[in-house]
Amino acid sequence: MAEQPHGRTGHGSTAKKGLPGMRQLNDRMSRVWLGWGSKFLPFADVATVDLPLSRLLRLSLIQVSVGMSLVLLVGTLNRVMIVELGVPASLVGIMLSLPLLFAPFRALIGFKSDTHVSAIGWRRVPYLFQGTMLQFGGLAIMPFALLVLAGAGQSGDAPKWIGQAAAALAFLLVGAGINITQTVGLALATDLAPEDQQPNVVGLMYVMLLIGSIVSALVFGATLVNFTSGRLIQVIQGSAMVTVLLNFAALWKQESFQPGHLRNRSAAPQPSFSDSWNRYIAEPHAMRRLMAVGFGTLAFSMEDILLEPYGGQVLLLGVGATTKLTAAFAGGSLIGFALASRVLSRGADPFRMASIGALVGIPAFLMVIGAAPIRSAELFTVGVTMIGFGAGLFSHGTLTATMQFAPKDQIGLALGSWGAVQATAAGLGAALGGVIRDLVSRAAITGPWQPQASGYIAVYSLEVALLVATIVTMVPLLRKRLAG
Repeated sequence: MAEQPHGRTGHGSTAKKGLPGMRQLNDRMSRVWLGWGSKFLPFADVATVDLPLSRLLRLSLIQVSVGMSLVLLVGTLNRVMIVELGVPASLVGIMLSLPLLFAPFRALIGFKSDTHVSAIGWRRVPYLFQGTMLQFGGLAIMPFALLVLAGAGQSGDAPKWIGQAAAALAFLLVGAGINITQTVGLALATDLAPEDQQPNVVGLMYVMLLIGSIVSALVFGATLVNFTSGRLIQVIQGSAMVTVLLNFAALWKQESFQPGHLRNRSAAPQPSFSDSWNRYIAEPHAMRRLMAVGFGTLAFSMEDILLEPYGGQVLLLGVGATTKLTAAFAGGSLIGFALASRVLSRGADPFRMASIGALVGIPAFLMVIGAAPIRSAELFTVGVTMIGFGAGLFSHGTLTATMQFAPKDQIGLALGSWGAVQATAAGLGAALGGVIRDLVSRAAITGPWQPQASGYIAVYSLEVALLVATIVTMVPLLRKRLAG
């Protein structure tokens, strides 16, 4: 009994001696983790005391939901509609371009959310709520509209125009929601961030978009390995619920009540959108910058609805395997975005970065073309990853250039203009890609590959030509920076 207290004391003494060592080890590991995270996680150093990284990451859930919807539309549904449901690729391309009818209004949406006056002091949140509800509504009705469009099951007796109208409405609602939430969400992020960190915060939002795309592509691919119409309904409607949950979590306590401030602000005269736009577009080389964004985005987006059907019809890959290609594309984009962030933070020329991205895309598309005659899924996957890598470099370069050259009081308008041109070009590319693929395939053009590959090859070759045009457009911008 006499030894029992001594034993306890000795055990407690050992524990007390061990605790400082554990604390030191934990502190050391924390410093290493934070150091490596700040060094390699893109834009992780934008966090401040007033705007912690946790709040930024929660706000970026909006971008995660946007990435999920985009993967569902251009990554999974286009393959399912063309291959499993037998919908013509031209009709699929037109349907997938409908969400981007709202793209030209992104600059106007951003401008309106800048000047909006709410009775409770919110400017951005009302637009984000409306966009979320539109996105949810489109996803909720989409699976049934697609089954009617394809004439699946008992809906085969329905008139064709009903399926087309219902599918068009679903895609239009999702597109409106995506454009509103993404534009206003990025504007809210720039509101919260210090002025010198706004471009980096916007970059962080786009990194989270890519991460959302990668995770969603892997989940959709695993869920649809054994494809059935019922499982397709579950996937799309589950995405609708996740969208609402993510967006509402992202908005929680992000924008404060300032009714008095906004009443004073509403009394001051506000510039019209046309005046603000005319002043922005009059900036030197502003139109050429937007043209470069348009050409490059068109070049990188015409294959959006074709890569997975190409893998399925030409390389005979399954639904799960082709859906994972979207993850490979997004992974390449994430690597490109992270590398561009690291290089541009050291003062590199963003136009040169964008030009390098276009140059990388040329051999990448040639790899995809070369995979057809030898039926190499490995070469195809490498090419898709490189396309994503080049697109990441190009997007980050043009985005950074837009932010750097924007007037201080027009950053939101500049960001909306960049997004409007990019989204419009992406929608036009998706539509043109599907139409060109169908027209060339029907012409029965043959070559050293399977006849069904001819339409795809024509689109990829046109994208190579567009990348060359993009580089030529940016040459004067490069010369201007070198001369300065």
